[in-house]
Amino acid sequence: MKRQELVERLARPHTYDLAIVGGGATGLGVALDAAARGFSVVLVESHDFAKGTSSRATKLVHGGVRYLAQGNISLVREALHERTTLLRNAPHLAQPLAFVMPSYKLWETPFYGAGLKMYDALAGSAGLGATEFLSRSRTLACLPTAKPDGLKGGVKYWDGQFDDARLALALARTAAERGALLVNYCCTTGLLHENGKVVGLACRDQETGREYRVHAKCVINAAGVWVDELRQQDGQAIGRAVKPMVAPSQGVHVVVDKEFLPGDHALMVPKTVDGRVLFGVPWLGKVILGTTDTPRSDLPREPRPFKDELAFILGESARYLVRAPQPRDIRSIWVGLRPLVKPLGEDGESTKALSREHTVLVSRSGLVTVTGGKWTTYRAMAEDVLEKCFGAQLLPRARPGVTTNLPLVGATDLRGAPVSLSAAQGPHIYGGEAGLVGSLPGSGRKLGGGLTEAMVRFAARREYARTAEDVLARRVRLLFLDAAMAAELAPEVGAILREETGVDPQVEAFQALARSYTELPQ
Repeated sequence: MKRQELVERLARPHTYDLAIVGGGATGLGVALDAAARGFSVVLVESHDFAKGTSSRATKLVHGGVRYLAQGNISLVREALHERTTLLRNAPHLAQPLAFVMPSYKLWETPFYGAGLKMYDALAGSAGLGATEFLSRSRTLACLPTAKPDGLKGGVKYWDGQFDDARLALALARTAAERGALLVNYCCTTGLLHENGKVVGLACRDQETGREYRVHAKCVINAAGVWVDELRQQDGQAIGRAVKPMVAPSQGVHVVVDKEFLPGDHALMVPKTVDGRVLFGVPWLGKVILGTTDTPRSDLPREPRPFKDELAFILGESARYLVRAPQPRDIRSIWVGLRPLVKPLGEDGESTKALSREHTVLVSRSGLVTVTGGKWTTYRAMAEDVLEKCFGAQLLPRARPGVTTNLPLVGATDLRGAPVSLSAAQGPHIYGGEAGLVGSLPGSGRKLGGGLTEAMVRFAARREYARTAEDVLARRVRLLFLDAAMAAELAPEVGAILREETGVDPQVEAFQALARSYTELPQ
């Protein structure tokens, strides 16, 4: 993973089958699928892999209970199928998780229980566990800190949980194993056109400032909430007006200590005071509370929560937990921007009504744009993108389904045997590569927060990490779990990174970012 070797490959004259812009869930999924089918692939990402929305999910691999309530059966069925595939291909990063929906009204248990039984039926043999109707006492056994006053019972159902940023890295590294060239911190500066057709892209190495021209038979725009920027460039080049297709929605997550929701069950509130869903999810020793759904017209790389969003999450939590989290209890607060797709003719002001499904468009120049969707269905999205490429005759058709049973990096040990769940579980998960991490210098030197010197070295040598943020936000998840501790560890992490990479690890910039993750909106 030496960066010099990656950029040297980027500089070589070559026409790739696919050039992909965007290193989030969608772009990485396409890169892996295409490389696994034998296509030559290059992917460039302007920042770090999963820097944006793809590291800021609610950490759920799910069919979408709320989509079932909306009657979107096809989306739920597809997501449930993909849930099973993901849990099978990355057992070290994704596991089943039990959810409990407490009932404070007599009708809630049979009403929501019936819907969740339908959820089970749609999953069929891919189900993770049967839905159960719980008594009051069993509900409190599962959720010890739920408010007992007025509690009638509850419903228990199963979904999945995962580590989003580490899954992104696993996709990147698995694609690289199959020949794909992936370069982070390399921004796309424009598209290359010949005779009205897209034939590649121009990009710039953010570290050196060196510029490159990359030619490809097919260019994929997978830039998430930023896809419209590249679409506008394409439209200007071929003289066509382009209407924006994305209406961003902001989702806020608040992280508190495990004591607020002890145990191994998640809390799910199907309908809050404004109709949204509220989750309380145990994750890596903390609890995630969220999320919101707020329209946002600007596209900051580091969006911050609005005051009313934080009030909503804390206020709704107080309705269901004996001890409600207070602002002083927040360990980290982070925000993701969802790329919701506007229906034709809509202005996109209400993001609740917009499509959670993905959309793939092929422009007149041949630029393929994909956006929308969710992490759970990243693999199906990638297959749809390639089908569009085949249909538009941008690529020769290749056999489908190659990623259905494709273990990701870490899913097997060095001998190729699947890792067991018991061996894979831990606060920072490497699966079958745990031995590799343990063999590096500093494996016995603990830095804090579960992080060792060897883990930092592994991030630099094998996982594309360049900065303190790369390590503390995405190679391990400390920024999202305890921002103050992450800031404290940054200088030591930066010193190890500088030794490994020879470049500035940007420690001060990361410490400023970490402080913003504990600042409350005014």
